[in-house]
Amino acid sequence: MGEKKRKEATKPVFVFGKKNYKFMFIGLGFIALGFILMSGGGSDDPNVFNPEIFHWRRIRLAPTLVLIGFGIQIYAILLNPDKK
Repeated sequence: MGEKKRKEATKPVFVFGKKNYKFMFIGLGFIALGFILMSGGGSDDPNVFNPEIFHWRRIRLAPTLVLIGFGIQIYAILLNPDKK
């Protein structure tokens, strides 16, 4: 009887708070956007070179967005949701 009452009294405790999950989804958005911007630029014919693969968007912008997204993910994990 005592064990049943103790199980009912305990509330489920989440590891992260609402603020943490919000930052995690923002970070996932940055990572997804970076990978989307990295895609493309290929050629249908393997014998033809397409210089579009070396566009600044694929070389500079997209990897930067992915790294920013991973930084936001680390911040979201380390963020204390109880601190005001």
